[in-house]
Amino acid sequence: MSIESAIAGLQTFLGNRLNRSKSDLAAHGGSETHFPPMLPDAVAYPESTEEVARIATLCTQEGCPVVGWGTGTSLEAQSLAVRGGVVVDFSRMNRLIQVNAEDMNAVVQPGLTREALNRELRATGLFFPVDPGADASLGGMASTRASGTTTVRYGTMREAVLGLQVVLADGRVIRTGSAARKSATGYDLTALFVGSEGTLGLITELTLRLHGLPEAISAAVCAFDDMKGAVNAVIATIQSGVPMARIEFLDTASVRAVNARSGAGLPERPHLLVEFHGTPAAVAEQAETFGEIAAEFGAAGFRWSDRAEERNRLWEMRHQAYYACLALRPGARALVTDICVPISRLAEAVEETAAEIAASPLEGPILGHVGDGNFHAILLVEPGNAAEMAAAERLSGRMAERALRLGGTVSGEHGIGLGKLGYMASEHGPAWQVMGQLKQALDPAGILNPGKLVPPAAP
Repeated sequence: MSIESAIAGLQTFLGNRLNRSKSDLAAHGGSETHFPPMLPDAVAYPESTEEVARIATLCTQEGCPVVGWGTGTSLEAQSLAVRGGVVVDFSRMNRLIQVNAEDMNAVVQPGLTREALNRELRATGLFFPVDPGADASLGGMASTRASGTTTVRYGTMREAVLGLQVVLADGRVIRTGSAARKSATGYDLTALFVGSEGTLGLITELTLRLHGLPEAISAAVCAFDDMKGAVNAVIATIQSGVPMARIEFLDTASVRAVNARSGAGLPERPHLLVEFHGTPAAVAEQAETFGEIAAEFGAAGFRWSDRAEERNRLWEMRHQAYYACLALRPGARALVTDICVPISRLAEAVEETAAEIAASPLEGPILGHVGDGNFHAILLVEPGNAAEMAAAERLSGRMAERALRLGGTVSGEHGIGLGKLGYMASEHGPAWQVMGQLKQALDPAGILNPGKLVPPAAP
C-alpha cells in the first residue's frame, strides 16, 4: 500500500487527467493566507461521480490521502494536502444540471461557481444569494458552510443546501435530503456533510435553494465618528427587526485601504455599507428606518443609490477589501481570522479586539458581516518574521478566547482547516470527540482530508 501505487492505478483510467507537473502541484499547494505551501503528489480531474467513486475506492485500498479542491479560495488551509496524496480538482464537474423554477431550486455539480450559477439564472427571475466575496465553487462553499455579505437576510450554505450526492471514502455513492422544503425522516445527513470540510465525503452534486430576484434594491454607505457608534447602530438596527439584505462594517484602516485601491473617496472614518431588498415601498420604508437609527448613533454623509452599476461598484469594493488591506503593507502576508458572537455582545468584541491590535506591533484592519455578529481581522505580517507571526497568533488566539467567553464561536465563516484546529476542544468539549467518532465510522482509513477538523486518530 502506498501513494505511488494509488497514483499508478488512477493513471489507468484518468490518463492525462492525472497531472504531476510541478506547476500544477504548486497551483494546488498554496493558500490565500499565511500558510506555507504543502504540495500534493498528484492532481486528479474527474468528470463524473463514477470517476470520483473509483478514485476514493482505490485510494482507500492503498491508504492514499484524498483532498477535494474547488477554486482554492478557503482561508484556513482547508484544501492543502498536509500529508501529500491526491488532490481531486472538481473544475471539470461544473455544469448546471437542472433548474426547477416552480420549486425554486437548482441541481448543480460541485465545480460550478456561484457567479456562473447566477449568470445561468438570469432569465429565470431567480438567484442564488450566498455571497462569500470570492467566486468560490459551490461544492467548496458547501464543504466549508460558507456565508458572506447576504447572510443576515438569506442565511448560510446550511440553509441553502437542500440535498447532496456524496462519494464516501469506500466509494459508495449516497444521496442526502431532497427537493422538498422539509423532512422528518431520520438523521439530517445533508447538514452533517455541509461544513465537514471534505473529511467525511466528496460532494459530487448539490440541490440548492433559490430566491426570487427582488423587485427593488437600494444601497447606501455612511460614515461614523468612531467604531462604537457604527457597531451600536448595527445592533440597534438588527434588534429593531429591519430586514437588512446586507450590513457591512469597515474600520478606518479598511477605509483607507479601499480608497487607495478603488478610489472610493470615502472619509477616513468607520463606515457601514448597507443594502435593502423588496418592493419599492418596502425598500423605501426600510431605508428610512435605518437612516433614522444610524443618525442617532452619529452617522453622516449618507450616499444612497438604487442604480445597479453604482451598487455593483460598492460591493466590488467590499469584496476586494482583503486585497486592498494587503496593499497597506506591500509584500506582507496575512493571518486572517474571524469570530462570531451574539449580536448583543458585538460592540464589546469589536472594541476589545481593536484595542489589542492597536497595542500590538502589527497593523490589523477590522471589517465584517456585522449584521450577524461576524467580523474579521486581517493581521499583516512580514514574511519570515517569526516575532510578528507569534504576535499575530497571540492576537488570533485572544480573539478566539474572547468569542467563547462572550458565548460565540471561534469561526463564523472561515471554518477550521489548520488555523483553528487548536480551538475545537475549547469550543466543543466532548462533542469534538463525537465528531472524531463520526469520522472514524465513515472514513476508518483516514484518507479524506487528513489532519483537519477532527481530533487526531489514535495510533
